[in-house]
Amino acid sequence: MALSTRSLSLRMGSEILVGGARSSNAHFDLPGYNAGMRIDLPVVTGRLLRRYKRFLADVELSDGSVVTAHCPNTGSLMGCTPEGARAVLRDSQNPKRKLLYTLQTIEVDGTWVNVDTGLPNTLVAESIADGLVPELAGYDSLRREVKYGKSSRIDVLLERETGERCYVEVKSTTLVVGDVARFPDAVTERGRKHLEELRQMVREGHRAVMFFCVSRGDVTAFAPADEIDPAYGATLRAVLADGVEAVAYSTRVTPDRFELGERLEIRI
Repeated sequence: MALSTRSLSLRMGSEILVGGARSSNAHFDLPGYNAGMRIDLPVVTGRLLRRYKRFLADVELSDGSVVTAHCPNTGSLMGCTPEGARAVLRDSQNPKRKLLYTLQTIEVDGTWVNVDTGLPNTLVAESIADGLVPELAGYDSLRREVKYGKSSRIDVLLERETGERCYVEVKSTTLVVGDVARFPDAVTERGRKHLEELRQMVREGHRAVMFFCVSRGDVTAFAPADEIDPAYGATLRAVLADGVEAVAYSTRVTPDRFELGERLEIRI
């Protein structure tokens, strides 16, 4: 059973019901996107010069000018920021923004990689609602960014009219070793906290799922990056043994689209 199909300006905290009924509170829009994750805002291409201070990237445009763009990614982006790589910037068309452009995708060894971590959560929610994730089908409603645990918000909460709940935490990853996607690309205490909170939901009798959304298409499997954060890998294995589930999907990324791809083997 698929939930309703909507545009990708899905709102945080809103409830999506079969038939399209919706009640909403907090707002979380992704301007410039519609259903299918097509970018409607203008994009420009250039060459990446450097990414620095985590949230900034200098890009040389085709006319030789250099602009500083917002980099919406808190991770290290290990292996995804080679100097001179082709890059796509999204033009906000908002003159009030300090940085007019947002770094959207980078071409790495012939593969486009989405680096905007604001997109995977919406893509996963849309894909679940449209019945594209069989592992998470059969629910009557979908809510986003619902408070739970200790001052946390779950990315997606699925519910049945019978009262059953499924808590879905989404993690975006860009790191690849060979053809295996890895997470995390930096030590993440916050990521371990989310795993523990999922385990607590299982202990309370609910279903809990860790969803790894790989923001590129050149992968065949997923595995925790033990060499980067062994504590995260150990925690992941522990919560899976206690009943938390894990799924991983690749994505199809182009300069103007971002779509859910294939389910990946998880190597624990």
